Parts: sequence; C-alpha cells; structure tokens
Amino acid sequence: MADASALIGSWKMDAWTRTSVETGETTDALGPAPIGYIAYHADGRMMATVFRRDRSAPGNEDWSKEQKAQMFDDMLAYVASYTLEEDRVVHHVDGAWNPKWAGDVSRPFKLRGDRLVISGAPGIDPVTGEKVVYRMEFTKV
Repeated sequence: MADASALIGSWKMDAWTRTSVETGETTDALGPAPIGYIAYHADGRMMATVFRRDRSAPGNEDWSKEQKAQMFDDMLAYVASYTLEEDRVVHHVDGAWNPKWAGDVSRPFKLRGDRLVISGAPGIDPVTGEKVVYRMEFTKV
C-alpha cells in the first residue's frame, strides 16, 4: 500500500490522455499541456481542477448556449474526501462540474518521488460517450 503522507500536497498536471477501449487510439483529453492541479490534504479532503490550455474566452456580449456548453466541455472540477485502498485512490465526490460523478470514483495510482500517475480504470468520456482509459501525470509542487 502506498504511503498516504507521500500523496499529501499539490500536484501540477503535466499531461492528460485518453485511450479508446474500442480502438486503442490515444489522444489528449483536453488538448496538449492542460492547465490543472490536484491537491490532497492531510484532513482527508482533495480537490481537482483542469482546463484546456487553448480555452477560448467569449467576448463581452452574453454567452450563447453553445459557448457555455464548450466551456463546460473544456474543463473538469470536483471536490471530495478520499481514502486509499492498496494501489487505488478513491475520491468520494461531494460536488463536481459533472453531476454524474457524485459518489465514489476509484482510480489506480503510482507514486515515484515527485511524480504521480493516475491511470488504469475504464470510464465514459462525458463529451463523446465513448469508453476510455484516462492517464493523468502530475509533478509535485
């Protein structure tokens, strides 16, 4: 089992890819070099936020429904408590940008020094509906 104290802190996202279970094709989940952080706290709470780096900013006019939908698709955010189970971190989601994430989200992870990789569990891409395996890579800050 991983040392829980090694997970404590803030982690900057280096990459986030998605691999299609059906085709095996790997692509960037939110474009190259997304802006993102995940933070684990000693009190058992965590939070994650990721944005597409080239996210467009609507002008000063009111945003259209399409622009709002695109901004939703170009990000991820949630807050949770967490527990560790062997080589998995389980996020007990309180609230998320995608309400379907309420409840437990269990992900395999690996810690190597200042590197954290969360990957290995199939999920459904909320934009395409496709079954994928996400791989998120972080460096401790």
